Amino acid sequence: MAEIKGRDLIAYRTARFFNDGDLVNLGIGMPTKCLDYLPEDVDVWIDTENGAIGLAGAPGEGEEIDYDVCDAAGSPSKLRPGACCFDSFTSFGYIRGGHVDITVLGAYEVDQEGNLANWMVPGKTAAGMGGAMDLVAGAKKVIVMTEHCDKKGNPKILKKCKLPLTAAHEVDVIVSELCVLERTEEGLVLKELAPGVTVEEVVSKTDAELIIPEKIGSMI
Repeated sequence: MAEIKGRDLIAYRTARFFNDGDLVNLGIGMPTKCLDYLPEDVDVWIDTENGAIGLAGAPGEGEEIDYDVCDAAGSPSKLRPGACCFDSFTSFGYIRGGHVDITVLGAYEVDQEGNLANWMVPGKTAAGMGGAMDLVAGAKKVIVMTEHCDKKGNPKILKKCKLPLTAAHEVDVIVSELCVLERTEEGLVLKELAPGVTVEEVVSKTDAELIIPEKIGSMI
């Protein structure tokens, strides 16, 4: 495999959590990159809370664009064979009913208690929390995709979130360009490292307390 790093590595590893037949919701931004790295032997159904199951990514060059078909960010998307569209009432009915297998979101902050802040920064205009609060509470598994530190080098994986929460105690897995962390009853466990990354580097760039097992896997 050619070298893969950064956001592409995050998307590649996150897509490896998907199982055949899963109903997966991909949040706005980085999570949509998972579509580029779906395993060939895994067939998943991509959901969008604005009312569709079976999104198949953006139309390619020369393909016809149907502007009535879009993802949660409003970007044009294709539909796979067997896809279906419906109203928001139906969409949030199955989301709140616990029928989404995995939801994948980005984060401003995430902490060792499984709290997530991904919708508002104080002092900046926000459209609202949107469907994220329903998805994080209703999905069977919640994965956060995030760069390990912000643009100023500050850790985004904290002991305690400081920004307004999207959900409390709901995050199961955190995937960054450095590592994979799993939330357990005992705390955040360092499960995997990116190639060339050391435990010491992860610890130095993480505010949260980490549990370091004797054996740590690789993200690739």
